[in-house]
Amino acid sequence: MSDLPGFLSVRVLRGVNLVSRDVTGSGPYVVLHLDNQKLKTSVIKNTTNPVWNEDLTLVVKNPATPIQLEVLDKDTFSKDDQMGDAEFDIEALMQIIQMDLEDISSGTVVRTVRPGRQCCLADESHIIWENGQVVQDMLLKLRNVETGVVHLQLKWVKIPGGLHLQAEETG
Repeated sequence: MSDLPGFLSVRVLRGVNLVSRDVTGSGPYVVLHLDNQKLKTSVIKNTTNPVWNEDLTLVVKNPATPIQLEVLDKDTFSKDDQMGDAEFDIEALMQIIQMDLEDISSGTVVRTVRPGRQCCLADESHIIWENGQVVQDMLLKLRNVETGVVHLQLKWVKIPGGLHLQAEETG
């Protein structure tokens, strides 16, 4: 496997029923952590049902490393409040990316990932072949809070003319 197989585009779509942390209204934002990378969405003021619809792009070096997600409430005069956290992995997505899907019709569900004890999925997550790309929609149930779900959409971005994720050839 190459040192830099590609990029993961994470579209942070929305938060649903997030826990309220301020009397005056919460200002939630999402932070993604992978290896030494830390990416943030913008702050959406005065809501516990924010719509971000923002793309964050992570460099993936090891597809087995889980991605950490935090939801925080932006505070002006004090430390930002925790609104929950979750983690997700991209191993199932990466397995599908390695397959030859060119003959499959667009919109086909290639694989379904089910929630389990070790993951934060709130519901089944479908990996779909859509317009020549592998796309995974997921709802993550936030941990360490009473309520809250974050909706993400993952897409793998190949590096043009670069190395792609493949089994290493011996020769």
